[in-house]
Order: sequence, then structure tokens, then C-alpha cells
Amino acid sequence: MLNSVSLTFPDGSVREYDAAMTGAGLAESISKSLAKKAVAYAIDGTVRDLSDPLGKSGKVEIVTRDDPRALELIRHDAAHVLAEAVQELWPGTQVTIGPVIENGFYYDFARNEPFTPDDFPVIEKKMREIISRNKPFTKEVWSRDKAKKVFADKGERYKLELIDAIPEDQDLKIYAQGDWFDLCRGPHMASTGQIGNAFKLMKVAGAYWRGDSNNPMLTRIYGTAWADQAQLEAYQTMLEEAEKRDHRKIGREMDLFHFQEEGPGVVFWHAKGWKMFQNLVNYMRRRLDEQGYQEVNAPQVLDKSLWETSGHWGWYRDAMFKVTVAGDDTDDDRVFALKPMNCPGHVQIFKHGLKSYRDLPVKLAEFGNVHRYEPSGALHGLMRVRGFTQDDAHIFCTEEQLAAECLRINDLILSTYADFGFDEISVKLSTRPDKRVGTDEAWDHAEAIMGGVLETIRTRSGNRIKTSINPGEGAFYGPKFEYVLKDAIGREWQCGTTQVDFNLPERFGAFYIGSDSEKKQPVMVHRAICGSMERFLGILIENYSGHFPLWFAPLQVVVATITSDADDYATEVVAKLKAAGLLAEADLRNEKINYKVREHSLAKVPVILVCGKREAEEQTVNMRRLGSRDQESLGLDQAIAQLTEEAVTPDRRRKRVA
Repeated sequence: MLNSVSLTFPDGSVREYDAAMTGAGLAESISKSLAKKAVAYAIDGTVRDLSDPLGKSGKVEIVTRDDPRALELIRHDAAHVLAEAVQELWPGTQVTIGPVIENGFYYDFARNEPFTPDDFPVIEKKMREIISRNKPFTKEVWSRDKAKKVFADKGERYKLELIDAIPEDQDLKIYAQGDWFDLCRGPHMASTGQIGNAFKLMKVAGAYWRGDSNNPMLTRIYGTAWADQAQLEAYQTMLEEAEKRDHRKIGREMDLFHFQEEGPGVVFWHAKGWKMFQNLVNYMRRRLDEQGYQEVNAPQVLDKSLWETSGHWGWYRDAMFKVTVAGDDTDDDRVFALKPMNCPGHVQIFKHGLKSYRDLPVKLAEFGNVHRYEPSGALHGLMRVRGFTQDDAHIFCTEEQLAAECLRINDLILSTYADFGFDEISVKLSTRPDKRVGTDEAWDHAEAIMGGVLETIRTRSGNRIKTSINPGEGAFYGPKFEYVLKDAIGREWQCGTTQVDFNLPERFGAFYIGSDSEKKQPVMVHRAICGSMERFLGILIENYSGHFPLWFAPLQVVVATITSDADDYATEVVAKLKAAGLLAEADLRNEKINYKVREHSLAKVPVILVCGKREAEEQTVNMRRLGSRDQESLGLDQAIAQLTEEAVTPDRRRKRVA
């Protein structure tokens, strides 16, 4: 073949093909059954339309509908079908953008009358009709002049803006499904019929065009789509369970915290919620102390020059809270910022006083309160706030110490998650982004070290820990590990990070004296385990559905009386529980015991000890556990001993065993 390409297949075999052959032709040449199943193909990991010519040599894969990568195509195609359905039903509606998102897709529409969920049944019916037509997805490349004329004639003014935003060196692709077409980068499956019917429209929301409040308000329709009905039903069940577990709802029931308009994005902690917060901080403090960290505290407000040096002012200025001081003295006319992160302050602490190689690694930790200006529409309870606390730490070490320190961090993160009941963990290595600081050589070196550590994490866990590469998602100053945990209902949460930084120490002139008596630049490792303490607590609330293990509950025991004859005894029981280190309260109200039990159960109190006249005389208690109808009669001393043992924290239990 004069113009051939060399393709390497998943089994390692290598074959030559005509470069003009399409992905569909390739699948057909392998087997007719594979061609029927194919929805796309990939070369060197990049998914393409089946109609695309091969064009280049590389590793090739045929993507079938049961391939995990097909799910994004299903959702992408469903978004196009949604847009077609809306325009068929309501001519004159303008379509704007419709991307794939986690677990689904959305499309933004411009229409005088906003859509409502009442419109969903008719839209879904029309979508199924379009899917059943099984029209092929076809692709054309248009000139900008042609595209602008066609969309202008259709009255699609938002598409004209999108066309102008596409760089001149990029093709302008138009995808059609029958007579309907849209501006799109692709790829798509072969036809609408491959989408299937496992989809559902979920909700509507307002959305400003391009996220700018100065622009018109559009209607955003969200949908979800899956490979089959079983997956769709499982997702819907998960959503129903997630709604029951919503941390904001449970937070109200347990009287943990609240939010209000005068403090958007910041938490008003109530006594029990703050107790739980401090329990988490104290647990983390003990774990850090075991690992040789020094707890420090950097200033909350710093001059913008520090953030300019670090690079944060240039990269994240719009997300920072600025404070301008205008005093009588012109020297006071300075711009400050509430710190959005702790790292520049920790570099200053490291620099204070001469460090030797013998002092390294230096591990500085802080439960630092930081502020970031999140858009109001993105705020979501404890999960997305503007003021939060990071369990932040920075390790200053030599390059020779880097791999070992990353592994120590890994062990600490995994054991912490295990203590809170999370055992399904994945670790992703995020590599260099397009916009970054530092030389390619420094990035190569850092990524090589992190890659070796990632392989060690995988093999040392016996493949129990899932590992992967996340290309282009590193921090602007260095590659990072992202730790993702799976909760009780299957949702994934990215919490912990380990970020290698060769750049910030250089920018701030941090150094230590090496064994050769020369100045050396340390490697700086940014590390968080919970990440945002507030968000981690939100995750814990939803993971446990408020049914916390006794050692972590903000109120562990309520002693409830049946009659007033037992009031003195109940007070004595509470005193003994507190003396044993348990968090206990008495409920002496003149209410029926069933009412008391129901009320404290709704408040997720793990243990209720019921006392009546007989219990007072016999020095016993009736123990009721949250979520159980059973009750157990125990001697008071036995009950206290049992609960005290159960309330020992996992880290202290390990020490006791050791």
C-alpha cells in the first residue's frame, strides 16, 4: 500500500492498513459481529467517529457500546437529541451549548417562556421518537462564512458567538442527525439508535449565557443517560438514597449547623456540630503528632506582594477576597488578601532561621482557615463554601527523601480513611497542565518520581488500591496525587492530595545548607488528607447517614427517664458517664418515654439509656441502640464499661494493642 498505516491491536499484534480506511471499515475487516457492536474507535487513546479515516499509525481499539468510554458518547448524543426534540416541539427556541457532565448531560436553551419539569414527559416522548428513527450522525467541515450565514438564517445568534470564539486554526465541525444539525467538536456514535432508551430528564435551572450575570438568562435542562435500564434504575435509587442522606437535612435534625444569607458560603456551627468538628481536628492532630509534624499558624491576612511572588495573584486573583486599607498615612494604602491557601505562609516559617540537611524533612502542619470566592450558584452546604479549614501540611525535603515521604503520606491518608470506614480508594496521578510554571526538565523529573511512587502504591496494596493517570490536571506548580474515596452508596469524593512543588521554594528563595556546606533548594510537598474539613464532615454525615460510630458521635448517650422517680438516678448515671469520658446528657422532661426515644432517634443519638423506678432501685439501665428496636438490661457499671470501650478512637486502640 502506497499510503499505509501501522496499527497495534490490544493483543499486541501489528497490521498494515490503508490510511484512508475508516474506523467502520476497520471493524468490518476484523469481524461482522464486531462491526455491528462498534460505536466508535480510538487511536492512541483518542476516541474518534467510526466515519473518520485512520490517517495515522498507533495503538487502535474498537469501542463497543459496553465499553466504559461509550457512556460519554451516549450522553453526548442524548444531548443532541434533546436539543432536536425541543426545537421540533417549540420552533423558534435557540440552542446554545450542551456538554456531557458527571452522570449525564445538559443543554441550555433561549426561549421567552422558561421550561419546567411539566414539559419533561412530552420532551422525553419526542426524544424516543428521534432515537427510533435511527438516523446516522454525519460530519461536515464548514467554512466560517457558510456556518455564520446558515445559523444567522436560522435565528441562532448564540451559535454565531460560539463560531467567533473558535480559534481560526481549528476546523469548524457540523454534526447532523437527519435534517437537524449542530455545531460540535464530536465525536459521536454511528446513529441515534445506538443511544438506547435508558435516559431521563432530571431538572431545570436558570443559567446565564457563558456564566456571565450581565448576559441573558437561559433555561438549562439536565438529563442522565446510561448504557441500559438497570444502570439507570441503579442511579435513580442512588439519588433517592442520597436525598435521604443529604447532610443539610441531617444537620438540621441533629442540630449541627446552619447557613444564612448574611454569611453566604460560611458555616454557623452549633454546639454539637462544633464538637464533631473538634473531634475530627483532634483525631488528625494525634495522627500528625505520630508522624513528626509541627503544627504552626500563618497569618490570615497578607500583603498582595506575597501572593504575587507565589504566583497565586496572577492565577487565582478573581477567587481571592481582597482587603484595601486606606489610612491617614499614605504608607497604609496597601492591598491585602485573605489567604486562599496556606503554602506561602509556611514557606516564610521554613525560611525563618537557617536549616541544615540534617533538619530535613521539616513537616509543617496547619488547620488553616482559608477563604475563596466561590460563585453563589456553586455554594452547596458544607460541600462547597467560601470559608473553610484545610488540614494542610507542607513537607520540605531533599530530592532523595521525596519518594519515601510521598509513601509515608500515602500510608497516613489510607489509614485515616480506613478509620472512618472508607476502604474503596483510588489514587490518580495528575500530570502537567498546559498553563504551568517551571521547566519541562523539572516536570519530567517530578513526574518520573511520582510515577514510581504510584506503581509502589499499587503493587504494595496487592492491586487493592486502583491507580490511574489524569493527564493535564496537575497544579500549575507541579504534579499531584488525588485520593478518591467511595462512600456507602457508591459516590466518589476526591479529598486527599499530595502535590510536588519544585517551583515555590525557588520563587521565595527557600534553601537549606547541604552536606557540602552549599545552599540547596528543598523540594516542597503540599499535602492534605481531609482537604476541606467542612466538606469532609459533610461527606461523613452522608456516608453514615448520621449514624456515626460511637467514638465520633457529637452526643454519644442520652439518659431518658420513664418517671420523675428516676430523675436523681438519671443525673447520677450521666455524671458517671461523663467521668468515664463519654458525651452524655439527661432527658428529665415530663414526656412519655416513647416520645423521648423517638425524638432522640431522629436526632441520631447512638445510645439511649432508659431509667425508671426499677432501674434506680436495681442500679441498672435499659440500653437502646440507634436503628434497633431491641433493648438490653445491663448493670450500670457493665453498661459504662461497654460504652467506654466502644468509644475508644481507632488510633488510640492501635496504640493500646501495640
